[in-house]
Amino acid sequence: MYPGGDAKPDEVLRLARQYQLAAQALLSLGRRGQPLSHAPFRLVAIHAIELHLNALLLAKGHASSKVRGMQHNLAARTDAAIALGLVLRKRTAQHLRSLSETREYLVSRYDPGLSAMSKINRLSATLDEVATKTAAIICQ
Repeated sequence: MYPGGDAKPDEVLRLARQYQLAAQALLSLGRRGQPLSHAPFRLVAIHAIELHLNALLLAKGHASSKVRGMQHNLAARTDAAIALGLVLRKRTAQHLRSLSETREYLVSRYDPGLSAMSKINRLSATLDEVATKTAAIICQ
């Protein structure tokens, strides 16, 4: 038994929304010129994006073991979600792929130098777009 292995898409979506709210709250704690102060926002925002994509994949019939097998690869999730009908702006889809390529999830967790990070506004916009569009598909 894997934690969350039997979670329904709407349950994962509710969890994703909570992480999105947490990311929004953490955003206000970041200080200009101090990239490290934005690390908690980055981590939680990326996790919220991942959960939104997971909810969509589950809603469209992907097995939870297959979704879990993608680990933290947002590029794979993005490609799978787009194949299922998620329409993202080109820039957003590219950003999701770059998050995987630069391993931003891991960098935000472990690298105090925060090398190769997205701009805060870009990450926030990506989260908002993914959240809005995945929820619209799931809640149809």
